[in-house]
Amino acid sequence: MAEERETRNAVFQQPPPGVDPRMPTTTAADKVKADFGIDIPLETVPLPSAGRVYPDSSALHNVETVEIRAMTAREEDILTSKALLKKGTVITELIRSCLIDKAINPNELLTGDRNALMVAIRITGYGPEYDAELQCTECDQRAPRVFDLGALPIKRLAINPVAPGMNLFEFTLPYTKKVVKFKFITGMDEVDIMSTSEKQKKLGLPSETNVTTNLLYSIVGIAGIEDRAKIANFVRMMPARDSLALRNYIRDNEPGITMKQEVTCPSCGHSEEVSMPIGVSFFWPSAGR
Repeated sequence: MAEERETRNAVFQQPPPGVDPRMPTTTAADKVKADFGIDIPLETVPLPSAGRVYPDSSALHNVETVEIRAMTAREEDILTSKALLKKGTVITELIRSCLIDKAINPNELLTGDRNALMVAIRITGYGPEYDAELQCTECDQRAPRVFDLGALPIKRLAINPVAPGMNLFEFTLPYTKKVVKFKFITGMDEVDIMSTSEKQKKLGLPSETNVTTNLLYSIVGIAGIEDRAKIANFVRMMPARDSLALRNYIRDNEPGITMKQEVTCPSCGHSEEVSMPIGVSFFWPSAGR
């Protein structure tokens, strides 16, 4: 229980002693402070992966926390950019804009690390309260529920990669007994998945299901075979028992933010733990009101 308490309410982490979390680092921030006497706050955000999956050539190698600048009107412009929305890179550019260390590539981040930064950035912009409409499983009534983003638990990386500084892990399939090497999906993978899906739609081709697509992007090798065409054939013919076991193992061990919270139905008073839906009001709170 003590360990669980330590991982909760940890979207932001206090900076080390002697480090000024509000130190301006950009020329624009300097000018705003000089002209208006306003500091643009900085926040320290823990990475669920603790940087253990990034190579030593990466700015993220063994980095447990990163600093972000609080969200401003400049980031709101990014969120409304039609070009970025069309490309599917809005979140990537939002994270890039708020990161203090510009050597960090947001596309390199694991999805779980990106989610941690996304939640933290949203909190700096609009606060920790997030309203989303949900249907009660008890009375079937739809009503707004309030989520506390600042209390979302961080799920730390609990398994070891095959080697330090590698986003590569092993799992033995229970039915075929084949050893699978897999990785956790990154920001670049997300962009590729979205781009491929859009191209298939434009060509009138059937798009892959989420199950198959995610497995194809996650699996790096099977029984020592790394040929992508052979892996694709195996994935399509993989016994359902093996597919489910692998997907569950990846899901259960993927570092990130647990997007679940207990909420109470205002109509009947029923309390339940639900997955937090990410809608338009996540970055535009007034849009849902």
